[in-house]
Amino acid sequence: MTPAAYTEEDLHRLQKNAFGYFLHETDSSSGLVRDSTHVGSPASIAAVGLGLAVYVVAVERGFMERAEAAARVLTTLQYFDNSPHGPEVNAAGYRGFYYHFLHMSSGRRAWNCEISTVDTAYLLAGCLTAAAYFRGANEEEREIREIADGLYRRADWRWAANGGRTLTHGWKAEGGFLRHRWRGYSEALLLYLLALGSPTHPLPRESYAAWTAGHRWRKLYDEEFLYAGPLFVHQLSHIWVDLRGIQDAFMRRKRSDYFENSRRATYAHQRYAMRNPKGFRGYGEFCWGITASEGPGPATLVVDGVERRFFDYVARAIPHGPDDGTLAPWAVVASLPFAPEIVLPTIRAIDELGVGAASPYGFEATFNPTFPSESGKPCGWVSPRNFGLNDGPIVLMIENYRSGLIWRLMRRCPYLVTGLKRAGFRGGWLAKTRKSPR
Repeated sequence: MTPAAYTEEDLHRLQKNAFGYFLHETDSSSGLVRDSTHVGSPASIAAVGLGLAVYVVAVERGFMERAEAAARVLTTLQYFDNSPHGPEVNAAGYRGFYYHFLHMSSGRRAWNCEISTVDTAYLLAGCLTAAAYFRGANEEEREIREIADGLYRRADWRWAANGGRTLTHGWKAEGGFLRHRWRGYSEALLLYLLALGSPTHPLPRESYAAWTAGHRWRKLYDEEFLYAGPLFVHQLSHIWVDLRGIQDAFMRRKRSDYFENSRRATYAHQRYAMRNPKGFRGYGEFCWGITASEGPGPATLVVDGVERRFFDYVARAIPHGPDDGTLAPWAVVASLPFAPEIVLPTIRAIDELGVGAASPYGFEATFNPTFPSESGKPCGWVSPRNFGLNDGPIVLMIENYRSGLIWRLMRRCPYLVTGLKRAGFRGGWLAKTRKSPR
């Protein structure tokens, strides 16, 4: 039986609950957003970027007054603008990029982590979203625009390429650039678009072609699409970029676009769950959602006579795994704009399993019906925490489905438009914008 689809009121409630994460898990003096609700969690710069965009939605949906949202945004931007920046091991950032995780108390590097190019891109995307929204003439909103613009212009994308054609994953004060590079389809689509659109330190056009050279086109469960195993790859860049009907050279050759590609990937994930090749409990037409996420492991247990290996945090993927029966509700919600006809009833079914019943922010990060649990609920094991990287996309992709707000704002961002055109995108709404200056 097909579950009843989520109504507009249900979506509003889910969106408001997820917004609560950014309302309560943010430091009021700095604007830093906790990575998760785990005790002692540092801030995640990507979660900060999501939060900056979430405040925009909060104003439009009546969750927060405009003046309060503007004050929060300005506090955050001022903090990053003034944070210690340099090659020192305990700085907050370097060359316009920031460490992946920052201490909530000091705002400086946490966990010996890396300067992250892709997480900085999500931080800067949030800055540009705020700048596009807060267009008022008052001093506070003018300062939002000025600081956001300055933070974006400061990022030295050429430095981050380290002499290569593609961007590195990041840099560490102790050892320099990381070995891995962003090549092939990934969540780095937005990263390259922002790097190409920079008015100060842009990547050359050839960098985008070098990135797409690693793309893999596959046929999976009757769907032909640009392959990536975890759902989040097909979602995160779409939070900010309206990719409907615009194509780069790769997608022109395939007679598709990245939005359609994500629709096909969403269907492939549902069909994988319906086939359920590893025989996990619960999987089915309205119970799916595999992505990079935390799980109940590490553990190896015998369940129903089968030895199962369960993981903690891992990039879960289809069709070859890793897959241990762990599903992520947020990844289903973030597919809403692509395939509402299968996402809405799936959200209802997950809700009816009891996921989110114990969390003030709605759905927890993950659940696993196969892992032994004393909860007595059909959802089985449920993550004990929420993550900013999960709740942000819930708020923002529901809004893109409901109104297209973030897409509309970013279509007016000259840097993103320039980046798209320098990457070779053409057609659709992009054809109606002014010619790129480069």
